[in-house]
Amino acid sequence: MKKTQILILLLCVCLGASAQELTLPQHSQYNADNPFLISPVYAGIGDHIKVRLNGLTQWVGIEDAPDTQTLAADARIGDRSGLGMFIYNDSNGFTRQRGARVSFAHHLTLDRYEDEFLSFGISYNFNQFRIDVENFQEENGELPTDDKSTTNHNFDVGVLYRINKFFISLNAANLLPKNLENFNPVFEPNTLRNYYAYAGYAFSKNKNSKLEIEPSIFFQWFESDGRSVTDLNAKFRFHNFEDYYYLGLTYRFLNDANQPLTPLYLSPMAGLKKNNLYFGYSYQILTNEISGYNIGTHVVTVGMDLFQGISNCRCTY
Repeated sequence: MKKTQILILLLCVCLGASAQELTLPQHSQYNADNPFLISPVYAGIGDHIKVRLNGLTQWVGIEDAPDTQTLAADARIGDRSGLGMFIYNDSNGFTRQRGARVSFAHHLTLDRYEDEFLSFGISYNFNQFRIDVENFQEENGELPTDDKSTTNHNFDVGVLYRINKFFISLNAANLLPKNLENFNPVFEPNTLRNYYAYAGYAFSKNKNSKLEIEPSIFFQWFESDGRSVTDLNAKFRFHNFEDYYYLGLTYRFLNDANQPLTPLYLSPMAGLKKNNLYFGYSYQILTNEISGYNIGTHVVTVGMDLFQGISNCRCTY
């Protein structure tokens, strides 16, 4: 009985969080060499069209646990601009989210000899959120007459600075308030804005070294309730001409003054790029109460890099 109560409570918490944010939570998918997932400024960085398909299954072993599929693609437009598209399907218990994001980025070369670049990006976001009441049943045995659903339109903006192998991006997501027309405004905050930073540096012994070490940090803060999370990442990338493979680890924790650095999960990761094909995998090891009732979270990414050489500008690299 206690086990059932814990599972119901955890699922309700996640349903509530999803309902409040009307957006996809950031997990470790961006570490699969696809930072475009978290910021529009990365649209068009690369001398090819990048396509990534991602599947995330949380809390394997728990019925109706969160499950997400995404498809992302971005490409260079001319020498200084890029376009990107991101679509997703997300289910979490009785909630469903579907949406899309269209992004534009512009890339400036500040110093071509020092590889110093500045990028600006903006995204238009479309989201359909629905509480599926098909399986709900009231005490009198009657089903509700309609589902709760809403449609939202929003925008993200960001800026990215790069010099040599250092990068930092600053971003603001969901700038507009949420549409509460079909929900209770007393319990549903309409502020969706969240702010995040992503920074890192790639170390290598020399230009001919096959080993590259990339530590990075991701920080996200939510305006509605003041909560925030931090990811500490480390990747070890081994190059073989244009191909590579990597191993890495993500350590995520809540920024809680009462429990500093207490981990939410640890996520080992591995991946490779061979010719134009890409595969990445990460496994999230939960460290909270729910860890005793599931076998973890799986994140799989597959992709292709198409039409290499579409731009000769150095800021593509």
